[in-house]
Amino acid sequence: MRILLLILATIPSFLFAQSRKKKALAEQQAIAAMNNTLKSHVQFLANDILEGRRTGTHGEEMAMNYLVNQYKLAGIAPGTDNGYVQPFDINEGKKITESTSLIINDKVAILNQHYFPLPYSAQKTVQSFVAMSLNEAGNIWFKDIKDLADNNPDSVHFDADIALKKYSVKAASKGATALIIYNSANTADDIQFNKYDTSKIASIPVIYLTKLGRDSFFSDNTAMQKVAIAVSITSNFRTGHNVVAFINNNAPNTVILGAHFDHLGYGEDHNALDTGHIIHNGADDNASGTAALLELAKKLNTSQANHNNYLIIHFSAEELGLLGSKYWLNHPTRKISPNYMINMDMVGRYDSAKKLTIGGYGTSSKWGSIFSSLTNKNLLIKFDSSGTGPSDHASFYRDSIPVLFFFTGTHPDYHKASDDWNKLNYDGEREILNYIYQLITSADDKGKLTFSKTREASARANTHFKVTLGIIPDYGYTGIGVRIDGTSPGKQAEKIGLQAGDVLLQLGDYKFVDLNYYMEALGKFKKGDSTKLIIKRKGEERVFNVQF
Repeated sequence: MRILLLILATIPSFLFAQSRKKKALAEQQAIAAMNNTLKSHVQFLANDILEGRRTGTHGEEMAMNYLVNQYKLAGIAPGTDNGYVQPFDINEGKKITESTSLIINDKVAILNQHYFPLPYSAQKTVQSFVAMSLNEAGNIWFKDIKDLADNNPDSVHFDADIALKKYSVKAASKGATALIIYNSANTADDIQFNKYDTSKIASIPVIYLTKLGRDSFFSDNTAMQKVAIAVSITSNFRTGHNVVAFINNNAPNTVILGAHFDHLGYGEDHNALDTGHIIHNGADDNASGTAALLELAKKLNTSQANHNNYLIIHFSAEELGLLGSKYWLNHPTRKISPNYMINMDMVGRYDSAKKLTIGGYGTSSKWGSIFSSLTNKNLLIKFDSSGTGPSDHASFYRDSIPVLFFFTGTHPDYHKASDDWNKLNYDGEREILNYIYQLITSADDKGKLTFSKTREASARANTHFKVTLGIIPDYGYTGIGVRIDGTSPGKQAEKIGLQAGDVLLQLGDYKFVDLNYYMEALGKFKKGDSTKLIIKRKGEERVFNVQF
């Protein structure tokens, strides 16, 4: 009897232990399943077949269709009146077509190596026998940029483009059928094809002859040569696609959850940090955030956190300057009352040594109490108060919406072809996903969060540069130059007096059409160099001395 009682007494303990084992096994299986799901998403999005998901390409459309199918399978509703996709056009300015040519004595010059047309050139075909040293009515004329520079040696305000536009008008009025510009000086003029040029089109073709072109075809400026010019320039557009889904809880406010899914393609947009025409798969940037957003949406679709609606947006054209998020804000697909926005960009390389960075902590006074209520044992976190930065949350912050930005940091593979799926920390990404879900559910009953303006944040760290000005770029600006939202405290830009709204145009000899050209120019300098910075402020050109 005593033995029977002992056996009966141990049964509950045995059953409890078995229950714990089953629960632990179930948890392990759930963890493995989520890791595999995240990995599966990333492996598809970062596959070579998508060719780097460059905005406006077939690869981007393949990624778009993958996301749409995922939301259909999950039973999550579309976020636009016409389905899940919000297309938008991207004006890439002017483009020189293949019909453009320069032929000298039946020898074909190579576009962009020997010559290129200027963006205000007339689109015509002309030819004549001509010598560089002789400009006559009815013939092609030549103009040495050195002459213009020599006439303005002390003027930092001298603009070769403006001078040449005026000269092209003058040459045409005197009978020139085309104008070929060259520079015999040793100093750089930095004349370039400004694809965003909107100036009046000249009445004659205007092309620039490089030093290589001059040495190759016009070494004797007195020789008569047969020159044929054809110029063809077209407007260049491509279409991006935001993917939008919506969880409607019939709540008064809506939480916006975002991640960009585009990447660099083959590096055609000059935003890669390596060289060569190679596929940039962007596993961390930002297949990781895209995968996490997909799974977060699925969890929220069955969640009891229903005091908010959830608008899920996979942005395109983030790599071109936050164009997808800016477009959505200007053309919202749902009439909503925004509560707050969470952005996930590069969340796949969690490393406890670097920690998880959560930006936007200062954009609402309520974030502090919400975060303090969370339980977290597996993530080391550092908070950044700023609501700005080089990702799509910055667009919503500028629209006075509280934001959070989840980011595991840059790494040696950032914007390189080596950013592949097998280098991601899927355990870390799963922990971040669960932490964000916990955050959202904790904030669910807090009502609409109040917005607070924060300090400005610098651009994402880039070890490619030896120097920095310390500007905060306006990533949504599409005009000529680089408009800034502000300056970083203590940095060069603040010291010399740059202000929000200033448009940076030229650094030393290097003009820049956009942010990518600015970064290329910055890479030309090292610590200790001195130069001049030309900007435009409220329509007035100003010059600043810069000491790196």
